[in-house]
Amino acid sequence: METIPTVLLKPGEADRLLAGHPWVYHSEILRLTSPVTDGDLVQVKDHRQRLIGTGFFNSKSKINVRLLSPDRIRPNEEFFEERIRAALAVREKHLPKATSFRVVNAESDFLSGLIVDKYEDVLVVQISALGMDKRKAIIVSVLQKIFSPCAIMERSDVASRKFEGLEVANGILFGECDGKVSVNLNGLKFETDLIAGHKTGMYLDQQTNYEAVSKFAKGGQVLDCFSFLGGFGLHAARAGAAQVHLLDQSAEAIEASKRNATTNKLGDKCTFDTINVFDWLKTHTAVKPHERVIPRFDLIVLDPPSFTRNRASVPDALRGYKEIHLRALKLLKPGGTLASFCCSHHVDAGLFLDSLLSAAYDTRHILRRVATYAQSPDHPMIPMIPETEYLKGFAFEKVR
Repeated sequence: METIPTVLLKPGEADRLLAGHPWVYHSEILRLTSPVTDGDLVQVKDHRQRLIGTGFFNSKSKINVRLLSPDRIRPNEEFFEERIRAALAVREKHLPKATSFRVVNAESDFLSGLIVDKYEDVLVVQISALGMDKRKAIIVSVLQKIFSPCAIMERSDVASRKFEGLEVANGILFGECDGKVSVNLNGLKFETDLIAGHKTGMYLDQQTNYEAVSKFAKGGQVLDCFSFLGGFGLHAARAGAAQVHLLDQSAEAIEASKRNATTNKLGDKCTFDTINVFDWLKTHTAVKPHERVIPRFDLIVLDPPSFTRNRASVPDALRGYKEIHLRALKLLKPGGTLASFCCSHHVDAGLFLDSLLSAAYDTRHILRRVATYAQSPDHPMIPMIPETEYLKGFAFEKVR
């Protein structure tokens, strides 16, 4: 292999990388042995000249190197094909029946800065790192070879691109697609807008949880808060819920969930409100002095968007989580189930659980934990890369 520039680390900075974390921060670097062009491949060594790995360099980012391998590699078509096929094998093992799923989950699949989502026969690529962006043509070629999709779209509109010196990049990379796709999740169909939808189109990370939570719905009254396209609500309706009420402040999302309910022949079981969920919960738990809230629901699902994008706003986020837990517990019947989720990396499972149990204490309710949830297996979690674990959830039965 040709000689590539070397990044030498300061003493004591190699342990986290040797354990498997792929990010080398600017503050950890002692020096470069030769000039490097941003986006090019470098090798990383500790202060004793022992190889740590190879990856892409970017002086504009606080993450100066994103490691790809502990070995010396060539980031060519053969390399990307091997990595993407290995990632696909993980999905085929753990989600053998899924036709829509995340194919590549960046750091989880040792391709830092690259996400690839499969929505039936359309692929959506999201690139957040310069090194990957410079190899976009190679990546698209490999995806065509492996999947033979009808189209490959790009949704590289994440805010983190600006920290890499990159502009927003959206559009069609291959084939033709107007962005409208009917996605099959667990046998239910959801219309999805790959151009304007959340993330790269929809929340694939809840795919297994939709079905898992629905087992608590049979015969009951269900409230689906922050319902988006109706994932939890429609799964609950199919599982035998007597009635499902879906809440979301987006009129477009509510209209789409109505159409999804009709498509799946579940419309007669579903009602909808376009409203701020906090406002709805406050209104329906407001009582006069000496009155009590009458519990109405057998299953309540709370799946809000992230309440925090940074550590500084964690206290405000925790107050938000406690607020919705307080209101939901008041509306939950004894013996009913509350399923609550948090998708913020900055709020760990312990803090999130504390917000729920604190709400139970304040409302004088006893809870029994009946399930713990995480992101679907197409969003793998690598313990030595804590950034890969962000979605957490719990189901609690209200004992009294």
